[in-house]
Amino acid sequence: MRSAAKYIWIFVAATFVGGFVLYETTGLAGQGPITATTEVAAINCAVRTWFCDARVSYQQYLAADQRLAQQQEEQLHRGLTLDERAQVGDRAFEQLVGDLILQQEYDRRGIRVTDEEILEASKYAPPPSLLRSPELQTDGRFDIEKYRRMLNSPAAKQGGLLRNLENYYREEIPRQKLMLQVAGDVWVSDAHLWTTYQDTHDTAVVTWVGWDPAAIPDKAVTITDAEIDAYYQANVKSFDRPGRAAVSVVRIARSLNAADSAAVRTRVTELRAELLSGKRTFEDAARELSADSGSAAQGGDLGMAGKGKYVKEFEEAARKLKPGELSGPVATQFGVHLIRMDRRSGDSLALHHILLPYKQSDSSASRSDKRADSLATIAASLDKPQRFDSAAKVLGLKVEHLVAFEGEPLTGSDGKYVPSVSAWAFGGPRVGETSDLYDSEEAYVLARLDSLRKGGPQEKAAVAEEIRRRLAIDKKLAMLADSAKALAQAARATSLEAAAKARGLTATTTPPFTRVANVQGLGQATGAIGAAFALPVGAISAPVTTRDRVIVMRVDRRVAADRAIWVTQKPQQRQQVLNALREQRVREYMDNLRKAAGVSDRRKAILEATRKQSS
Repeated sequence: MRSAAKYIWIFVAATFVGGFVLYETTGLAGQGPITATTEVAAINCAVRTWFCDARVSYQQYLAADQRLAQQQEEQLHRGLTLDERAQVGDRAFEQLVGDLILQQEYDRRGIRVTDEEILEASKYAPPPSLLRSPELQTDGRFDIEKYRRMLNSPAAKQGGLLRNLENYYREEIPRQKLMLQVAGDVWVSDAHLWTTYQDTHDTAVVTWVGWDPAAIPDKAVTITDAEIDAYYQANVKSFDRPGRAAVSVVRIARSLNAADSAAVRTRVTELRAELLSGKRTFEDAARELSADSGSAAQGGDLGMAGKGKYVKEFEEAARKLKPGELSGPVATQFGVHLIRMDRRSGDSLALHHILLPYKQSDSSASRSDKRADSLATIAASLDKPQRFDSAAKVLGLKVEHLVAFEGEPLTGSDGKYVPSVSAWAFGGPRVGETSDLYDSEEAYVLARLDSLRKGGPQEKAAVAEEIRRRLAIDKKLAMLADSAKALAQAARATSLEAAAKARGLTATTTPPFTRVANVQGLGQATGAIGAAFALPVGAISAPVTTRDRVIVMRVDRRVAADRAIWVTQKPQQRQQVLNALREQRVREYMDNLRKAAGVSDRRKAILEATRKQSS
């Protein structure tokens, strides 16, 4: 051993130096330049990040991110907002990491896929995208024979369909095998099904009287620092908060006028003539032009739907059509539609549609563009926040002071979506910095970052006031208990209504509700809901405390679920419950795999390093 020690130390030193050089030159330490090989993610690492089961490089991440972004842009027929790009980035990251984790689990369990399994699956289990393909439908239903003829056609091989199918099954078959191993033993008893059915079909009607803690002034209760500290220590995990950014926003609306609406209607009329003349097919036009990205990918197919599925104007126009007939322009709040009736079955309709949204004409857009250019020119300063206010004043724009939360789109004071600002605010700008001018179909948007609070666990000082309010409410609820007990006693001697009236309170009667309902005044999944299904009919309850009030109630009526009806629908219910339980088992299993893998996510660090390199 002593004679080999020199060589062991040489090996250790070489490994250390080599690992250190790799760690520095690939940007893993956050100090070297960001390169294609810089690590974005790693799983199952030991000894810091030197030895990992698998890594995701910056190049791999960018390729997946760009591929998903391109797919979504093609579906939406427009560029993506920063918020949408951030969501795409998250999806790309999760897919790459998820694939690595799954592959490790396949290897551990010995899960493989053979060519024979791929061939068998391709014959009898088409991918969902092909099941919905209009070209493979007969009378509105998937035609397996059309599908098999397509597989055997020369075009399938030349166009890459067979290669795409093989790639799909090489991913899907192992996934299905794993899911069968993980959740194949899930079962549900009749007793559980009956209880679940009762939860959604037993009903109760109650009359209740409530005490609101807001009626007690704050000065009537005292909250000590020791109580705040104890509550914080006991509930520290609940104070994990998303990042919070205060932003100032100005918007230049892309206002539409009558001429703009008329132009869209004229274009739809021209398109209708093209379809009727046979110059283009409905499906091709929908894929190319329709603003409804979901149906556009399916050639405009909306499937079969019953009454009430669509907005009033759309549904009224559709129901006037005969099978095979094409509507004229149909205006709704979303734009102007062309509707094709495919078939009718009772009250249900199978439809295709093309939607062209309302857009500004060239002259209207030009006026908005000029104002937006002026805004960008005046406010184009990264280090002078006052330029933002000057631009708003010169152009007569309203400044909105809004709060954005990390990972969530920003909503304006009018309730409308404000594109890109939230993703920008958490993308690394300095406080006081002004954003680029963002363009959307609804408006131009410019923002300034006024303050930024990082997300994650919050210090006690940051949530002390929130804790103080919660403790004050709890103490006020306790103070109301005596009044509630007195009313309950009086109600048992007279009636709930009489006892409430004598005290100047109001007795409220609910409509029928189930155990899973959210009932105004009683809440959802509260002690009050439970009491409604536990008390004898006509009995007056003891005081019941929910999170925001004290309640005394009387059960007026309760109707039990019909067991005979339950028996008739039990097979369908069992399948639904089994599917839900299996999906839950799989989600929990995958979550545990991900936690065990110790996934590192260095995207924020890379973004910050990239900003420093470019500055």
